[in-house]
Amino acid sequence: MENSNALTVAPSVLAADFSSLGLALDKIADSGADWVHWDLMDGHFVPNLSFGPPLIAALRPRSKLFFDVHLMVTNPVEIALEAVKAGANAVTFHWEAEVHHHRLIERLHSEGVRAGIAVVPSTPVELLQEVLPFLDLVLVMTVNPGFGGQSYLSFCEKKIQKLSSWRESLGLNYRISVDGGIQEKTAIQARKAGADTLVTGSAFFRAENPAEFVGKLRGGTLT
Repeated sequence: MENSNALTVAPSVLAADFSSLGLALDKIADSGADWVHWDLMDGHFVPNLSFGPPLIAALRPRSKLFFDVHLMVTNPVEIALEAVKAGANAVTFHWEAEVHHHRLIERLHSEGVRAGIAVVPSTPVELLQEVLPFLDLVLVMTVNPGFGGQSYLSFCEKKIQKLSSWRESLGLNYRISVDGGIQEKTAIQARKAGADTLVTGSAFFRAENPAEFVGKLRGGTLT
């Protein structure tokens, strides 16, 4: 796994032009971003539909980048395994959608991919403490999931701070990812709180110069 202190930028395909997703993947690669973030929504766990594993499989040959799949679905186990078959490098499922968290984490590891858990803004991260040693990634949602283009919820930074503190005190190595309303200013806030992975959607795809935008996310003054 990468050094947890190394910042990872993961543009979200959800904000791309769905009529030209191949070009969107090219744009992400050309920008110098690290990962491609895929938001799979089922219309039940969140009030929106996006796409499924077949689309990821169709586009996997187009990109050599790391595919980071975020499941916003009610029954994540089956879709998680389909995402692995489609070419996911990491699969993150929601704490709120699954009961047997450790079992699914271990199943994902047995399939050779990284495992993550996501939490919505109202879920306390204290619930994750028993499984933190087994996780590769914790995704803190800084918007209520389901739609792109929402505003960053700064109160979620307390959760990022706790996860960062626990990681250091317990000697763990999970990444702390933040998804929702990430642009230059909020990226600094999230990084100051302890995030090392930034999911960015609308701001990335609206940028006149995506490479410059990624550079700004990596830069900025944290003091």
